[in-house]
Amino acid sequence: MECVICQHGETAPGETTITLERGPTTLVIKGVPAEVCGNCGEAYVDEVVTEALLAEVERAASQGVGVEIRRYAA
Repeated sequence: MECVICQHGETAPGETTITLERGPTTLVIKGVPAEVCGNCGEAYVDEVVTEALLAEVERAASQGVGVEIRRYAA
């Protein structure tokens, strides 16, 4: 797909790092599957992955995590 940010690049399958915050919890997740623009690097994450990421930050917040770095696990 054409990148909606730079409007010049095409996206391709790749990985990105996502940072999520929920209250005092900051969760950094590396290796998240995404469509990544070859021109500007903007990453697009699909709905299924987004739902998994949001559930993960909710779990981390409920466990009292302050700051944590994790790898994405499908």
